[in-house]
Amino acid sequence: MQRPQAEDMTGFDPEFSNLDQYIRVITRRIWDERRIDDIHKYYSDPCLVETPGAVTTDIADVVNGTVASLGIFPDRRPLAEDVIQSGDAQTGFLSSHRGISAMTHLGDGIFGPATGRRVHARAIADCVCKDNRIVHEWLVRDQAAIALHIGLTPRELAERWLKERGGWNKAVAGPAPGGYVSHVSEDPVARGYAAAIEGFARREKVDLAQVYDDAVHHIGPGGITRYGHEEVEAYWNGLFGALKVESFAVEHLAMQRGGGRADRAALRWRAQAVHTGDGAFGAPSGRRVEILGINHVEFHEGKVLREWVLVDDVVLWMQVLAEA
Repeated sequence: MQRPQAEDMTGFDPEFSNLDQYIRVITRRIWDERRIDDIHKYYSDPCLVETPGAVTTDIADVVNGTVASLGIFPDRRPLAEDVIQSGDAQTGFLSSHRGISAMTHLGDGIFGPATGRRVHARAIADCVCKDNRIVHEWLVRDQAAIALHIGLTPRELAERWLKERGGWNKAVAGPAPGGYVSHVSEDPVARGYAAAIEGFARREKVDLAQVYDDAVHHIGPGGITRYGHEEVEAYWNGLFGALKVESFAVEHLAMQRGGGRADRAALRWRAQAVHTGDGAFGAPSGRRVEILGINHVEFHEGKVLREWVLVDDVVLWMQVLAEA
């Protein structure tokens, strides 16, 4: 794979010539080489980390979460698929890092007793990187894929977690540290894609032929693969068809062109909604839900040819099932 050219990395260790290299190297050191103490070197303390189901600020939570994950999946190896970036060294980079973990469920933990089953689960981490450290992270994992691979439905895992955690109690995330302002690209192709996702969320008619290539390949929650306009439209309508979206925000939108690669974009979005209809999440509950999603896409002649959608279906089920 062709790597990005050298760029201004002021404030970073001299060994790093660009952000792509920085993200791949520190990920390999922490996960592949099990250099857990390097978290203290490459993460600020405090560091605001938000997932769809939790908000933490203490660096000890990052360390403990890494150790716990390796206890459950001791052979876990995150395979880096792409890094899409925006920003700069002075104001702070934003890396949107997509990877898939190949691992075996060998330890007891939050996913229940060890099953010995092989698991493949994707994640995307959006990280603000400045002065050689990650200072803010948004992380979405495909928990549904893990559930399905170990013999549970996403709903069953959600019910287990609600019972163990005493209900739904996600904290409210604070502002980004250090004055970082998330980037929203003005690129018309990227903006058109973001507008299409908002259109699906608001149940508006989306002209798929203007946004998606005829041969679009979509990978969604649960690791489920879909092809073509009809199946992609069915996914988005299935997700939002049972929800009344009250607000939709594009939190980050980056577009990268050139470098011997297909044009590609990273989109982080957040929807506030009410579960009002039948559909993928059962009978209407009237519960308010929040969806934090991160999408990666690759374009061919201005249209989406490949789309990766990271939404945590387990956390969505938790919100729908939680007692008021």
